[in-house]
Amino acid sequence: MTRVRDVMTTPMLTLDAETPVSEAARGMLEAGIKSVVVVGEACRPEGILTSTDAVRVAADEASAAEATVGDYMATDVVTVGPDDSLDAAARRMLDADVSHLPVTDADGDGMGILTTTDLAEALSDADPVTQSG
Repeated sequence: MTRVRDVMTTPMLTLDAETPVSEAARGMLEAGIKSVVVVGEACRPEGILTSTDAVRVAADEASAAEATVGDYMATDVVTVGPDDSLDAAARRMLDADVSHLPVTDADGDGMGILTTTDLAEALSDADPVTQSG
């Protein structure tokens, strides 16, 4: 059985809540990713900012240089453990209607991130299903 640790992205891009959204967006573009995890002390996830949240800044006509990640991040962070199965992680994503799950260890410290892209890549690497007919 494939585990989260087998397909998660590491390292995850982390920022603090006071980071300007413009800096977060620049970091996401440069890294080719769609989310950043907001961490507090001890590297524990406290929020997540996605590319969709960055679009909200523009829709709100807010200044991306003045708006902070903390102003726009989701604070109801759904996480997954590194030893969880991909099936369980996918179910958690569907149930919570999220596309990014920070991966945390037993102490709650961030280890990486699992995204729908990671799941799709894992599925595409799986043995192809034989179709008949």
